[in-house]
Amino acid sequence: MSTTASGTNGTGSGGARKAGAAGTVRGRTGPWRNWAGNVTARPAREVAPASVEELSAAVRRAAEDGLRVKAVGTGHSFTSVAATDGVLVRPHLLTGIRNIDRAAGTVTVEAGTPLKRLNEALAREGLSLTNMGDIMEQTVSGATSTGTHGTGRESGSIAAQIRALEMVTADGSVLTCSADEHPDVFAAARIGLGALGIITAVTFAVEPVFLLTAREEPMPLDRVLSEFDQLWAENEHFEFYWFPHTGNTNTKRNNRSAGPCRPVPTVKGWFEDEFLSNHLFHAVNHLGRAVPATIPVIAGISSRALSARTYTDLPYKVFTSPRRVRFMEMEYAVPRAALADTLRELKAMVDRSPLRVSFPVEVRTCPADDIALSTASGRDSAYVAVHMFRGTPYQAYFTAAERIFTAHEGRPHWGKIHTRDAEYLAAAYPRFGEFTALRDRLDPDRRFQNDYLRRVLGR
Repeated sequence: MSTTASGTNGTGSGGARKAGAAGTVRGRTGPWRNWAGNVTARPAREVAPASVEELSAAVRRAAEDGLRVKAVGTGHSFTSVAATDGVLVRPHLLTGIRNIDRAAGTVTVEAGTPLKRLNEALAREGLSLTNMGDIMEQTVSGATSTGTHGTGRESGSIAAQIRALEMVTADGSVLTCSADEHPDVFAAARIGLGALGIITAVTFAVEPVFLLTAREEPMPLDRVLSEFDQLWAENEHFEFYWFPHTGNTNTKRNNRSAGPCRPVPTVKGWFEDEFLSNHLFHAVNHLGRAVPATIPVIAGISSRALSARTYTDLPYKVFTSPRRVRFMEMEYAVPRAALADTLRELKAMVDRSPLRVSFPVEVRTCPADDIALSTASGRDSAYVAVHMFRGTPYQAYFTAAERIFTAHEGRPHWGKIHTRDAEYLAAAYPRFGEFTALRDRLDPDRRFQNDYLRRVLGR
């Protein structure tokens, strides 16, 4: 039985379309910048369609004018995957839940809906996604198109939870796909990099809302790596942060719970998650940027600042955390069996180098999936993410880290900084040719092309 829910912006999609039936179109605009501030684009014009029909018309008009088209979300990618000098599509009027099908266990949501609003709306309906990444500011289309993931023993990325997609293709037509309808498109478009079309709606698998108990505790890096297989096997969701210049980590284990709900107390949560992890961390990073020699001392203090804690709450409140300190990031997926060697080599590289790294290294896992350009496509994967405080030179660190990652057959996150090109990626992804052949068919004139796609996908 299907039921219709109100949209996350206070209206259903039909209401949103009536409210902004004409949408908005602007001529030459000022520059667009991403969240980290390292990517700037100067589009010829911007459009904010209020319906799928308006988006189709905007794509057709762009073709008539000889302009490329790219959609942007909230700019949380560190690459120029969404940058364009043509038509920039802002999807903020395409928001809200279209439909909840409780019998099928699915929700269909407009592509511009932020994950935060989706999660809050699902919770009100007594529903939840199975897994999440660690931030909620992204739009559903931006998060899925670039392969955003959390950590999970059996549950994969956000894109792996997709059951159907609707998108506008290069000729302005609307295409829907699923495992049963256009399955070749579905196999690729769940992580499509915006290269196959502009997503307008996503249907996710959902389940009745549940509780997660999180157990966070410090642990020596040597112990985490020696016991990693056991920690991974015993927990539904396991992740850890290693603090460079130290042998310390902070681990997090999330497992389903019968309850009761026991969230982090308000004052304690503010002190640990806002004051220590954001405000104070921001201040000490400024100090480290000004006086790099202080970073190893700061890292030692930071790695011991958070004590062990256990709490139980709704899934999206456990999976995600506030990220207010801006940074640059590179992340690679390596085969899960190669994680310990990868981390040991990364630590040895930092220890013997003059590098000063103030941000922890984040480690997560995902099971193999069947999405053509998923970083977990066909293999169980571990993710290693390196960060640098914004404004701090990062190239030397990222270059050295990337050598280690690629030596272990690493696949770069599509939305994070990397230097790989189509030649490398074609060898890293068994289904790469399948994706590019589909792109040739759906977008032969490269209406959705930009410099980033030219580099990573080829012509």
